Amino acid sequence: MSIVKINALTVPAEQREVLEQRFASRAGAVEGSDGFEWFELLRPVEGTDQYLVYTRWRSEEDFQAWMEGPMKAAHQGGGQGGGQGAGGEGGGERPKPAASGSSVWSFEVVQQAAPKSV
Repeated sequence: MSIVKINALTVPAEQREVLEQRFASRAGAVEGSDGFEWFELLRPVEGTDQYLVYTRWRSEEDFQAWMEGPMKAAHQGGGQGGGQGAGGEGGGERPKPAASGSSVWSFEVVQQAAPKSV
């Protein structure tokens, strides 16, 4: 079954809009990667300043290939603060990261369910 990577990004309140805009501007950056299955950016509602970046992959090897290829190339020279789009895009001087911290969690999918068809 698939694997899930969740990047927990600590984002100060004043940087939330910046982070969301940077993810919106990267649309399509991961979707064409071999083995990519799903992406979601989850905004905290209450009780935390952590955004969750949820990606689902066919295998650990597919995720690592993306990390070492397209993701690495898109973030060359970027600072700390999120390996999945939080550092911003573009050339020249890199913008300040929107996140102040990042932690990646890894999971294997052992069960899944979808809505019953009507």
